Amino acid sequence: MRKLSLLTLLILSISALLISACAGGQAYAQTPAPSGAETPRTLSVTGTGKSYLVPDIVYIYIGVHTENPEASKAVAENTARSQKVTEALKKFNIDAKDIQTTNFSIYPQQQFDSQGKVTGVLYIVDNTVYVALRDLTKIGDLLDAVVNAGANTISGISFDVEDKTAAMAEARAAAVEDAKKQAEELAKAAGVTLGEIMNISTYASTPYPIYDGRGGGGAAMQAAVPISPGQTVLQVDVSITYTLK
Repeated sequence: MRKLSLLTLLILSISALLISACAGGQAYAQTPAPSGAETPRTLSVTGTGKSYLVPDIVYIYIGVHTENPEASKAVAENTARSQKVTEALKKFNIDAKDIQTTNFSIYPQQQFDSQGKVTGVLYIVDNTVYVALRDLTKIGDLLDAVVNAGANTISGISFDVEDKTAAMAEARAAAVEDAKKQAEELAKAAGVTLGEIMNISTYASTPYPIYDGRGGGGAAMQAAVPISPGQTVLQVDVSITYTLK
């Protein structure tokens, strides 16, 4: 019994030492940092700026799709029609660098009857070019010309502004001004004073079309195929973090 009591006492002593050590470590971890290392008070705001642009370039996917039970005939027909489409494009004085082949494919497609039985194979040939047109007054005429030349797949018509440098600068400046105005209003309402800027980050969106009735290039083209470039907007968001005094 005496041995048991001594053993119990020893265990209790060791436990007390461990608890004391842990308590000491916890107290050390909770020691407050020096006042000079305190995190400064901050205010973060996000401003938005927009710049409106009239497109000066259009991108179009123009293709020729042919089908034939014989692969060679499908290719031959596609090649002949594609050459005519290329000749039609040249009449619009489009630079060679603005015409790029994006797809040329040949693949078989099985044909079935009403009972689900294979009746043969049809070969599909696609030839697609990506065209950049810089004279937007010719959009409708160009589309009419390539269709008459043999193009039967036209898609992905998108308008853009080739040089966005000035528009981007304008949108950034407007976004910074918007963020600054918000920060000043919030600081005044909270009874604090803005300090230095700690951080600035920015994000610019891809120009997108707008439909709010703003002017500038919105009239439809007078051509066989009516296409309107409309207007696009470039948006920039700026996030700014200020210190507070």
